[in-house]
Amino acid sequence: MKHLRNSSLSPLPRKRFLVSKLSYITTILFASLFGTYLDLYLVGKNIYEFPIRPFPTIFSINIAFTMAGLPFLTWMFLFVMNRINRWKRLVLIFTLSIICPAIEKMSEHFGLFFHSEKWSHSYSFFGYFLFLIIVWSVFKWCNRGKQGAFPPLSSI
Repeated sequence: MKHLRNSSLSPLPRKRFLVSKLSYITTILFASLFGTYLDLYLVGKNIYEFPIRPFPTIFSINIAFTMAGLPFLTWMFLFVMNRINRWKRLVLIFTLSIICPAIEKMSEHFGLFFHSEKWSHSYSFFGYFLFLIIVWSVFKWCNRGKQGAFPPLSSI
């Protein structure tokens, strides 16, 4: 290590990497917990159900999605959002909010997911839109140490 002290190379940004990594982990945990509790609430209110799910006698929701699918999709969302500009972020959130209800309808077609008669897929659009904005805001809040201040909502 002694020979690296006299090197003209700049040191690696360890703290920045650690803060970034922690903000991803924190946000993914938040999104998973938030999504799980939303599922539990809506299933408990008989708004929708998961007829095919792991451990159906224990869990009323699809725990495989909330424990594996949602964290992976959240990581992909954050990874892309962190690399595009503000207007593209808004377009991405809007686009995903349109795509997710379509995926719900496909899931219903395959028997993986059922909504009650009183549910409208427009609710899904607004729900996903708010969910993604909240997840992105949590990620930005977790990174406030790098920016030096709490990010305003206009930074979406």
